Amino acid sequence: MAPGVSKAAPEAPTAPAPADSPAEAAGPLERGLAVLRIVADAPHSVRPSDLARATGLARSTVDRITATLTHLDHLRAVGRDLVPAPRLMEFGNAYLHASGLSQALRPSLERLARTLDESVSAIVLDGCDARIVGKAVPPGRMIPLGFRVGDLLPAERCAAGAVLAAGWQPDTYDAWRARRAADPLDETFPAVPARRTPPPPERTEADFAAWTAAADADGWALDDQLVAPGLVALAVPVRDPGGRPVCAISVLAHTSRHSGDELRAHALATMEEEARHIADALYGTSEEAAAPPTTPTPVLAHAPAPASAYADAKPELGPSFLQALARGLAVLTALGRRRGGLTLAEAAEAAGLSYPSTRRNLLTLRQLGYVEQLGRRFLPSPRVLELGYARLSALTLADIAQPHLTELAGRARESASLAVLDGTEVHYVARAAVQQITSARIMPGTRLPAYATSMGRVLLADLPEADRRERIDASHPRALTPHTLTSPDALGAALDRVAREGHALVEQELEAGLRSLAVPVRDRSGRAVAAVNIALHAGPEPPEHTRDTLLPALRACAARIESDLAVAFADGPVQTG
Repeated sequence: MAPGVSKAAPEAPTAPAPADSPAEAAGPLERGLAVLRIVADAPHSVRPSDLARATGLARSTVDRITATLTHLDHLRAVGRDLVPAPRLMEFGNAYLHASGLSQALRPSLERLARTLDESVSAIVLDGCDARIVGKAVPPGRMIPLGFRVGDLLPAERCAAGAVLAAGWQPDTYDAWRARRAADPLDETFPAVPARRTPPPPERTEADFAAWTAAADADGWALDDQLVAPGLVALAVPVRDPGGRPVCAISVLAHTSRHSGDELRAHALATMEEEARHIADALYGTSEEAAAPPTTPTPVLAHAPAPASAYADAKPELGPSFLQALARGLAVLTALGRRRGGLTLAEAAEAAGLSYPSTRRNLLTLRQLGYVEQLGRRFLPSPRVLELGYARLSALTLADIAQPHLTELAGRARESASLAVLDGTEVHYVARAAVQQITSARIMPGTRLPAYATSMGRVLLADLPEADRRERIDASHPRALTPHTLTSPDALGAALDRVAREGHALVEQELEAGLRSLAVPVRDRSGRAVAAVNIALHAGPEPPEHTRDTLLPALRACAARIESDLAVAFADGPVQTG
């Protein structure tokens, strides 16, 4: 049972049970998910020929799968190679939203990280292992510890695993024994160091059973350098109304800062309090709070992509487009539209598909372990986080923007940059340069006065009037060229115009002969978190010609970056560094 669902007794299932035959699950959806797993797990880009060898599929089949996934923007082509795209995170986002974890965890994790000055994670069971589903790091820490959201850990090597295993059933223990027998060195867990030698199975099982029993009795578990040398972790359970652990909160520290006993004395009481807050946020104290809503949650920027994103592309791609794969992925993302999941009929409506098609896809996804059924409702399982979430959750604004800047620079044949506002300056965080005689010598890390740059004016124009005026005054504007605006009134009027028009065109104000055009990049709330620009030589063409020629491409680039940001930072602020 995933956290965040009703504490009331589940409704009797009305949807047909899945067929036992694997033929029910076989098809484009299963093969497409296999390809996504391989690309997501690879530490580098993957070629279609590699996928054909890894899956045993015909190259023509792989080409159709990757063409479909590229069209849906889950994969992107870099030359002949394939890499995961930020939109792949929408499957993990669907799980976090449907389970209620995205709303329940963040405030408590951030409070814990600030209060304890240590890295904090939230962890759930994924089969017989532990999956990271949330994290927070202390502000200002140069090298914060912690795993990535989506990372999978062996249950027997982390305190959270001991806490969560208190609720294991015999079949889970059977799966755990089989996993350990197949991978005694933990080589299939890239997030943790592999073991040098396998431990004796009987000893490990006895030790883990004793550890789990102690964790259940004490209400906490301590991992002293089991998950990795030099690291100590403390975990406490988040319990459902029946007392079953459904999630664990774990604090990770280096042994140079805390011994195990010191960490427990420092953190346990605060962690237990926050665990109660999280349980209350997940389940509430009233039947109204506990029950799944009877009307769909409003579709916000962090909600899954609309069904139109998976529309039939046969007219565009012809036989290369696998409609069955696209429909299956549409069903998976649709389940994130409501906390507690959707009924079969609701999923069909949300995905824009027929009832029989939705049923087939739900049964396939359930058989593959990507969907759970609770009564009449279906919701994504934690396993969807294996589809690239850990790798992609580490992306920054610069990482996301770079391929789009490169594409823009190639189309415009001019250098393109992305910058954020830092006090009175713009700070360049990404750039795609085009080598020309007049190329500007700018690179990531460069800082320039905001008042005299197109990106600075776009970002200043988005601020409240008082903040805008304060930053201009603090800049002490001076004439960098004969064209530089320095009067607060003139700058204020220029910023008003930028706010109205949605772009800034600066002509030779920063440097003689330099012209630049910029537009804002907005987060899911509509706030300008960055700006993208094209800088070029101010040649014989009038500035208006540059604006009319380049503005459409510049806005399209900003829109593509915004689309990726909305998925990559669905439930938190955009990470600019």
